[in-house]
Amino acid sequence: MSGLTLTLFAPLLGGLTLVWLRPLGLAGWFNLGVSGLTLVGSLWLAKTVAQKGILVESIAGMGFRIDAFNVYLVVLTAFVGFTTAIFSRPYMRHVCASGKISPASLRLYHSLYQAFMLTMLLALTTDNLGILWVAIEGATLATVLLVSLYRTPEAVEAAWKYFILCSVGIALALFGTVLTYFAAQHVLADPAAGLSWSALYSQAQMLNPTVMRIAFVFLLVGYGTKVGLVPMHQWLPDAHSEGPTPMSAVLSGLLLNVALYAVVRLKMLVDGSLAQTQTPQLAGILLMGFGMVSFLVAGLFLHRQRDIKRMFSYSSIEHMGLMTFAFGLGGSLATFGALLHMLVHSLTKSAIFVTVGHATHIAGTQAIDRIRGLIRTQPAVGWSLLIAVAAIAGFPPFGIFASEFLLLTATMQSQPWLTLALLSGLGIAFAGLFRYLHPMVYGQPPEGQQAVPANMIPVLIHLGLVLWLGLAIPEFLAQWLDRATQLITGTHLL
Repeated sequence: MSGLTLTLFAPLLGGLTLVWLRPLGLAGWFNLGVSGLTLVGSLWLAKTVAQKGILVESIAGMGFRIDAFNVYLVVLTAFVGFTTAIFSRPYMRHVCASGKISPASLRLYHSLYQAFMLTMLLALTTDNLGILWVAIEGATLATVLLVSLYRTPEAVEAAWKYFILCSVGIALALFGTVLTYFAAQHVLADPAAGLSWSALYSQAQMLNPTVMRIAFVFLLVGYGTKVGLVPMHQWLPDAHSEGPTPMSAVLSGLLLNVALYAVVRLKMLVDGSLAQTQTPQLAGILLMGFGMVSFLVAGLFLHRQRDIKRMFSYSSIEHMGLMTFAFGLGGSLATFGALLHMLVHSLTKSAIFVTVGHATHIAGTQAIDRIRGLIRTQPAVGWSLLIAVAAIAGFPPFGIFASEFLLLTATMQSQPWLTLALLSGLGIAFAGLFRYLHPMVYGQPPEGQQAVPANMIPVLIHLGLVLWLGLAIPEFLAQWLDRATQLITGTHLL
């Protein structure tokens, strides 16, 4: 057995087993154990890639390719999945005990949790663009069922909106994938390799530029819907506000990264195809445009929210827009900053949703104006929310400050006329977050508000890592990100 096999088969077998596992007390622990095995497999895989540089493997006839770009995302996905499972076990037991969901729904939740992890890991590791599309569609179906888990009218409506919007997006991505395959048939001798990313990348300059331009537009809109780019973002706030909080942690912290990963992989093909044309930067310009609009619009919408989970969902849209803009900007500095931002945003945002889950249990509501005095009622939750929001807002010395500083520097170097827009967006988002934070943390708690059992271990781990990454990036991680930067920018040959 290899690290890749363990990484993929642990959630597969775990999800199938959890459907039938009857003792509810055991199901949460089993879900946690499977997530731990997945993390072990991802670390094993990372060690193998560190030794070999690139790992090419075939499992059940499917080709997999692991390099510096996706290996750190695989480890990040497995790690956040594991820490969220630590939070999820007691949290969802409490939800079930309160009568919000039935025991059968709790079993379904644990099974879908592993199915969600499997589809994301499959999307990250596959070398086939068709399987990438199938995996992201599978992640959509899993999260639709998770969003509707509470079976309230609002949850069902949010699930349907999510399903319809993302299905339309995925359909557009499918058309873009078909066009890419069409372009490959005129270049590759083996028709079966027409959807192999590595085969296409090696012959990218031979791909028809006109076809690839059209294909990328469909792929960007399609997968951009999953990223949460404006104006295809409408599903994301509803899904966050109505679904279980652990689902929000992995959805915002992981799935958005996977969709952006798909966009960047395809941008690499288009850049190669358009390199000798009059518009070699077309893909980058489109990413910069969608990214900047999403960044600014989401920052403005932060000021209009009344639901705490919706507010942080717009924060996710803002940060995904910033990453998209950075990948479009290109160059080593912007790309390195974007990769670092993907990492620290995932850690911070998942920590925020864990904290928000406890905060809503304390207050008994998700309404911002009714969440008050968390530091007085339960200091661990109040301080965690305060520190996590400071981190996500870009306060030094947290890692998000470091990544945003790199992106700002790269913008000033290559596109200085966009510096003002970038600074304005950061300021707007900062104000939108902190205008609500003070009363939630320091306000007068309502009469009768009491502390709840809270597992803050995942929050402490995540915020500790984000602080560490802001102070000093470990050498092994810097090497991974540097190799990934070289691969994305085309300065490193396969």
